Amino acid sequence: MSSVISEIPVVDGSVSSLRPPALWTKPAYAGTIEALEVKERELAERLSGIAARFFRARFATSLAAEDMVLTDAILRGSPAVRAGIRVFTLNTGRLHAETLAVLDKVETHYGYTIEQFTPDQEAVENYLKKNGLNAFYDSVDLRKSCCGIRKVEPLNRALSHADAWMTGQRREQAVTRAELPFEETDESRGIPKFNPLADWTEAEVWAYLSRHNVPVNALHEKGYPSIGCEPCTRAVKAGEDVRAGRWWWESKDSKECGLHEQNIKH
Repeated sequence: MSSVISEIPVVDGSVSSLRPPALWTKPAYAGTIEALEVKERELAERLSGIAARFFRARFATSLAAEDMVLTDAILRGSPAVRAGIRVFTLNTGRLHAETLAVLDKVETHYGYTIEQFTPDQEAVENYLKKNGLNAFYDSVDLRKSCCGIRKVEPLNRALSHADAWMTGQRREQAVTRAELPFEETDESRGIPKFNPLADWTEAEVWAYLSRHNVPVNALHEKGYPSIGCEPCTRAVKAGEDVRAGRWWWESKDSKECGLHEQNIKH
């Protein structure tokens, strides 16, 4: 299955042609610098509070836009914040080259190496032998099984000694995240889970990234507002939901990989 959006026909008089649709582009910020600075101060206070309350806080970054805001805020934050919140990512084995390139950008820009957690190779091989390389297109269960192997199990290892963790989720991103709180309890692990950008808008995210010259994933310039594994992510058309390109063949009400399964109301 291709990740290329189908072209749409355009009729110009008596001549028909094919023209690709306009893709998503980062939104313009219509607020004031003062308002953005307030959000930035609130974010710094949230991170400082997390670092002060917990000894082994962890931040799981997808290396996409929202998570680069948090990465920047942590790594440019106070010594206590930078030391107290460790940044890691899940290298699923099927990420875009542009996503992996962000790891080098972070190391160059901040002098910080993001820790990588990878899937259990035997579990991956067993899935491939039983189901095939792209079986996740066939059913939600097979897709969630793949996510479980490539994302959830590595996350479990990454958080095995953590006493709290953080995500870059925002309420605006999806119907499954509309009621997202700043702090919640990770029910499966019994530790607090924080969403410091829960009340941020997409425009505020991009205003922050521009204002602080934060390195970002090159796929954002190609129409990708939300980025996951390469075969499960595509560019989206202008005006579409920002997560429309994630598991686009599924219902929008179930678009979670298992990392944030409690977002879905059963």
